Amino acid sequence: MLQDRVNHLLPERTGAAGEPTLEAELRATIAGEVRFDDGSRALYATDASNYRQVPIGVVIPKSIDDVITTVAACRRRGVPVLPRGGGTSLCGQCCNVAVVIDFTKYLNRIVEIDPQRRIARVLPGVILDDLRDAANAHGLTFAPDPATHNHCSLGGMLGNNSCGPHSVMAGTASDNVVALDVLTYDGERMTLSKHDADADALQRDDGPKARILRELRALGERYAPQIRERYPDIPRRVSGYNIDALLPERFDPARALVGSEGTCVVILEATVRLVPWPNARTLLVLGYPDVYAAGDHVPQIMKAEPIALEGIDDRLVDDMDRLGMHPEKRKLLPEGRGWLLVEFGGDDADEANAKARALMQRLEAQDDAPTMTLCSDPAQQADVWKIRESGLGATAHVPNEPVTWEGWEDSAVPPERLGEYLRALRALLDRYGYGCDLYGHFGQGCVHTRIDFDLQTAEGIAKFRRFIDDAAHLVVNFGGSISGEHGDGQSKASLLPIMFGNELMQAFRDFKRIWDPGNKMNPGKVIDAYEPDENLRLGLDYRPQVLETRLHYLQDGGDFAHTMLRCVGVGECRKKSGTMCPSYMATGEEKHSTRGRARMLWEMVNGNRPDGVLRDGWKEHAVKEALDLCLSCKGCKTECPVSVDMAAYKAEFFSHYYEGRPRPLAAYAFGLIDRWAQLGSVAPQLANLFTQTEPFASIAKAVIGVAPERRITRFAREPFTRW
Repeated sequence: MLQDRVNHLLPERTGAAGEPTLEAELRATIAGEVRFDDGSRALYATDASNYRQVPIGVVIPKSIDDVITTVAACRRRGVPVLPRGGGTSLCGQCCNVAVVIDFTKYLNRIVEIDPQRRIARVLPGVILDDLRDAANAHGLTFAPDPATHNHCSLGGMLGNNSCGPHSVMAGTASDNVVALDVLTYDGERMTLSKHDADADALQRDDGPKARILRELRALGERYAPQIRERYPDIPRRVSGYNIDALLPERFDPARALVGSEGTCVVILEATVRLVPWPNARTLLVLGYPDVYAAGDHVPQIMKAEPIALEGIDDRLVDDMDRLGMHPEKRKLLPEGRGWLLVEFGGDDADEANAKARALMQRLEAQDDAPTMTLCSDPAQQADVWKIRESGLGATAHVPNEPVTWEGWEDSAVPPERLGEYLRALRALLDRYGYGCDLYGHFGQGCVHTRIDFDLQTAEGIAKFRRFIDDAAHLVVNFGGSISGEHGDGQSKASLLPIMFGNELMQAFRDFKRIWDPGNKMNPGKVIDAYEPDENLRLGLDYRPQVLETRLHYLQDGGDFAHTMLRCVGVGECRKKSGTMCPSYMATGEEKHSTRGRARMLWEMVNGNRPDGVLRDGWKEHAVKEALDLCLSCKGCKTECPVSVDMAAYKAEFFSHYYEGRPRPLAAYAFGLIDRWAQLGSVAPQLANLFTQTEPFASIAKAVIGVAPERRITRFAREPFTRW
């Protein structure tokens, strides 16, 4: 079945006899980078989800014209297109058998910030924190801020309708979009906003934009009763297309496209709303007997109007203890087995603290008052937030426990029913024998978790399918949403009829058809999607090669293949601060990030799959090329949330890669430095002649691979040991 669908998506790419291939045409017509090699295809075969699909090729555009030209070339050959940001999607929406267009390397510019109008114009590759830093200079911010805020892109956020802790202030990404400049697969470029609501003007216009807008208006009017009945009125409804934005009273085609996951259009530029950012913040941490009691208190806490309200349970904290994560930060949590993190903002610290203390006084008067800790020091606040943001790292690879996976990681319910839902969800998990931690954006009723699904056996996969079906019915019965943040992609698309019914599913198909009648934009996601057990990165075909290793990998049971599961794709290595990953910071290249290297190694270990890409094992040149710029600084060992140790993996790989073949001269020059030093100390003046005097010094540096700007260390006339 899978191969049939792949074949359907792969029409003849060369066209008529004598025509250039798609790759050749793109190389000749765009200024950006065109990469159809196996290494690049392996890099982009998966995102942060359970899914894997090897793309046709990768394009990294340098301009908007490059994007338009790429889509046009793909259209002439009927080749699907997938626009991609940071590649951190959890539902499989960022991998496909398509030409992937990666916006993050070059198209990452803030076009304009207008503090008077409180808007910003950005290209889709802009990193969220870059926008927030620029807006903060004017006392403003972009409110949605997922945990990947230091490396996720605005285009990806708009594709997935991202949220984050501070969406409490101003809603989801769709709530903060003013206008979108978009490109359809058919080559139509248009700017969309709520100002496109003039029905009379649309009737007088015969252009493609007017035609599309007329069809959208008709769709909103036709399905208005079902939209009003079936769309839950909750803060975190991210499932399905946003066709509620097409209702006659709120018609806004730009908002309707947010959250469409690249299945409808390519976003070329976005105008987004900025909101005031408090000058000062304080954090109140509340401890409860359990996470369910914490959930019960959310409606009461929200009355105090915090700017963020997060929740964590005792299992998350216990897992952090088992991993030795942030032991000093753990002491900041008050006594309890479930916690709420309540953030307040103000013009100054006194105002923010006053809001927190007012809530503390109200809570202290109750019989079931929680324990409390007020963190007014910014360093302490950062430490507590680090506990919450470590959720993924603390739950993915717990010692002596099964690996956990996405699949039911972001359901959302009305906040007033959160405690009740948490109890019911835990009961369902217990019935299936699944263990997991519960945490999330409790102020908006959104629950995050990773679950120990067995995705390698037929029995385990069937059990996974039954569970997500039951879980979908459960959350819908609570008046909630299957997805409250991460979208549908492939992992949840088959569940959408449970939430929306058949009529609205047809409305979704009509919506996609209006924008993408040929189904070439990220096909197989959201609508008419692959099943949740197709395209699994593991699945029944997961039989990794058993490779002999020099190192022991004790944390992963001595299994190198299991070690290669450690990277979950969250992309923390793509940030621009800290230690990890210096070669990515310098190049902006996915293959030089820790994640990119880990993914290449995974592909190498699994090159024996029917759809394997990197098949040369320890001799795979694409892996060697990716590892060459790793500095072995060990930054990833401490900064990666799942402790990927790329320095160890690099040493392992090169020990095999160079077995039976000569190493580069630099390896002998530096690897045997003790021996060269001994020889140099015998005749230091002669050694200095060849390393300090021109032209010998330049020749020596060129031969051993030292940058010409560097100076080779001079030998002392008398060795220290003799002196």
